[in-house]
Amino acid sequence: MKTIARKMAEWVYSLEYEKIPVEVIEEVKKRFIDTLGVAVGAFYEEPVKIARWLAESSSATRIPSTIWGTRKRGSADLVDFYNGCAARYFDFNDTYLSKEALHPSDSIPAIVAAAEIADAPAYRIIEGIVAAYEIIGALADAYSVRGRGWDHTVYINIGSAAGAAKVLGLDVDKIEEAINIATNTSPALRQTRAGELSMWKGCAAAHASRNGLFAALLAWQGMTGPKPVFEGEFGFFNVALCGEKFELPELAPNGKYRLMKTSIKYWPVEYHSMSAVEAALRIVEKEGKINPEDVEEITIETFTVSYKIIVKDPEKWDPKTRETADHSLPYITAAALIDGKVWIETFKPERYLAEDVRKLMKKMEVKVSEKYDEIYPDGIGNKIIIRFKDGRVVEEESIYPPGHFRNPLDRKGVEEKFLRITKGLVSEDAAKEFLVKSWSLENIEDVGRLIRLLVVEP
Repeated sequence: MKTIARKMAEWVYSLEYEKIPVEVIEEVKKRFIDTLGVAVGAFYEEPVKIARWLAESSSATRIPSTIWGTRKRGSADLVDFYNGCAARYFDFNDTYLSKEALHPSDSIPAIVAAAEIADAPAYRIIEGIVAAYEIIGALADAYSVRGRGWDHTVYINIGSAAGAAKVLGLDVDKIEEAINIATNTSPALRQTRAGELSMWKGCAAAHASRNGLFAALLAWQGMTGPKPVFEGEFGFFNVALCGEKFELPELAPNGKYRLMKTSIKYWPVEYHSMSAVEAALRIVEKEGKINPEDVEEITIETFTVSYKIIVKDPEKWDPKTRETADHSLPYITAAALIDGKVWIETFKPERYLAEDVRKLMKKMEVKVSEKYDEIYPDGIGNKIIIRFKDGRVVEEESIYPPGHFRNPLDRKGVEEKFLRITKGLVSEDAAKEFLVKSWSLENIEDVGRLIRLLVVEP
């Protein structure tokens, strides 16, 4: 009987660029552009600078990779960690919602690094991204590890190893070994996303991506890993899941790739709050910016997963860090209603510590709606009901906000987000050249040269 790792490896090995549907390739390009954009946008943020210091302190002769936002290169594993921290820091990269909610694009830094190491043409990057997304999505469909106290980055580690192994051109046995090594090292504590959130919230997935790349590189050179890593006596099922087991869902069933059900973020917030932002901004369009003094009370109707992740902790009602603020449904909603916008500056200390948002949050109540529970994870329903002191009541609902896979961004929308977040950091001409070339990613021979177009100017 084939193990789960073997099933994954055989599917990854069999994946061929020529057989990937054109609409899937188009969405890969969007996510490649989006990931690079949000990474460059976070260039000067503190944890990103810390990770870049580490990457720039390294040197590499045989496994170099580009330090995003610069012309420099360093040791691929440390560079992968830095690039992943940058891509994740603003909580602005894409999302997949299922039994486990996660961000498949966290694997892209590992895949790009593998392409630079192997001097692989960029069409191989497309294969690697499709492979990683499919493995990550299938695992998320199979089991929610957060219920066992593990972070979703468990799956990012495994998917990154699979994607990087594909780009490195490994045979099926070595892909399996990469998955074995990655799975054995994957468990990461969910405390990363509980209570008051720290800088590590935006770095945990980068660490997983780095580990996945590291596993693939070891397998490339012949390293073997523990097996059967899922089913063994002290394997993933018996230890991490306390004896529970899952079946790996079919990969790309009937040619339907899970990448097509990932959603690009339109605002830099935890994804379950995305529809609350849209609902709040619709209210502002009708009523103007909301003055907390005019409000009697606000009710937010949401769904259970949202409540558990971005509402229930006391810290979500009193955010003291950027990481907690962008995971606080009450704060995000308050800021959107008062400011009439949500962007990077929404999550600066002077904003989330301000008196006006705190006052409005104290007038909020958040309830779980059975209706929205039934819709999730296909949709993310949030409704905002405001009762004003003058007796007026206004409400707005959103389920499929902009960027959701049922309401996807087109090329123009992806480009607008990219140009907005990189504005003032990268020259406009360089940014536009990067966009033009990235839409023909499959024809790029040197992905490092493409990425080095995006140099942050002092």
